[in-house]
Amino acid sequence: MNTYSTISTMVHELYYGSDTNCARTMLLVLSELLDQTIAPQTLQSAVALHGCGGHGDQCGLASGAVMFFGIYFLERGWNEKDVVCLAYTFAENYRNRFGSLLCRNLRPGGFSGEDPPHLCENLTIESIAFAYQFIMCNSDK
Repeated sequence: MNTYSTISTMVHELYYGSDTNCARTMLLVLSELLDQTIAPQTLQSAVALHGCGGHGDQCGLASGAVMFFGIYFLERGWNEKDVVCLAYTFAENYRNRFGSLLCRNLRPGGFSGEDPPHLCENLTIESIAFAYQFIMCNSDK
């Protein structure tokens, strides 16, 4: 199975099998793809990162990716300053690719009381693939 297909399958299972939010889904899928342990407390800390608790602000996909960068790259000997610079670059690239870092702008149709669950499934798949490729391109630096 190719990486994109694996991401798609995992996202669907996490969204509809256990109602996992986008930030946790980002962390869990990247951890599986890159064989990186994620501490339970890290996953707990991401409980409300889906648009800042549903407020529609910072996208949980971007937040989850940046959280993963801290874990992944610091464990590989990067210094904190370089990880912060990497996160900045990722945010710029993410905004250029997807148009925003705000959940309310990225979520298809914004927010309404009648939204079906997990409207961002396709965005999540694309975002995880984007983050994974970004990590792979920066892992040798």
